[in-house]
Amino acid sequence: MNITKITNEYIDNHPSTRDCIRKGLINYSALARSIIKEVKLKKDNFDAIVIACRRYAEKAGKTEAQEEQIMRVLSSSKLEVKTKIAVAILSKSANPENLLKLEREAKKSAENFHLIEGTKSITVLLPQEFLEKAKKLFTHSIINIHTNLVEVIVKSPEEIEFTRGFTAYLCSLLNENNINIIELSSCWTDTLIVIEEKDLSSALKVLSR
Repeated sequence: MNITKITNEYIDNHPSTRDCIRKGLINYSALARSIIKEVKLKKDNFDAIVIACRRYAEKAGKTEAQEEQIMRVLSSSKLEVKTKIAVAILSKSANPENLLKLEREAKKSAENFHLIEGTKSITVLLPQEFLEKAKKLFTHSIINIHTNLVEVIVKSPEEIEFTRGFTAYLCSLLNENNINIIELSSCWTDTLIVIEEKDLSSALKVLSR
C-alpha cells in the first residue's frame, strides 16, 4: 500500500483541503485522522500520512509562482461581453451546407458565430436573432437549445499561451460563485465563456479582480 499516493490523491480530490494546505491553514494531524476515517486505513498509518501531507505542502508551495503568473495574466486581460446569445446543440447529421449558410449570414451581419464539433454532436453558438432561422434549417437535427445567454470573452496577453492552469482558475472562480458555465472554448489569447444572463453581473465582478 502506497500511503503517499493515497494521501496525494485524497488531497487532490478535495480542492478546499488543497487550498488550505497551500495557504498553510491546515492541521496535519486532523487531516491525517480524516484520511484514515474516510479512506478506511489502519490507525498505525497515522505518522506516514502526516509525513505525506507535509511533503505535499512543500511541493504545493512551489506552485505559488504559477498562481502569481495566472493572476498577472488575468489582471492584464480585458473583458468583452456579447448579450442575447443562444446555443443550439445539433446532431452530427446536420447538413454542413446549412451550417455554412448560417455562418455566412451571421458574419455578414458582423455577429459572432462559433461552431464546436464533438464526437456525437455539434454545438453552435449564435446571436439569438438567428435562432428561428437555425430552427428552420435544422428542424430534424436539433437536440437542445439554450437561450437568454451571454458570452464573456476574456482577452488575454500572449503570455497566456505559457500560463498553466489559467482556464482551470477561471472555472474555479465561477464555480465558487455558483455560476454555471454553459459552454467554454478558447482561441489562442481569447477564452470564451457562455453563461446565463442572470449570472453576468456576478461573473464580471469575479473576473475583474
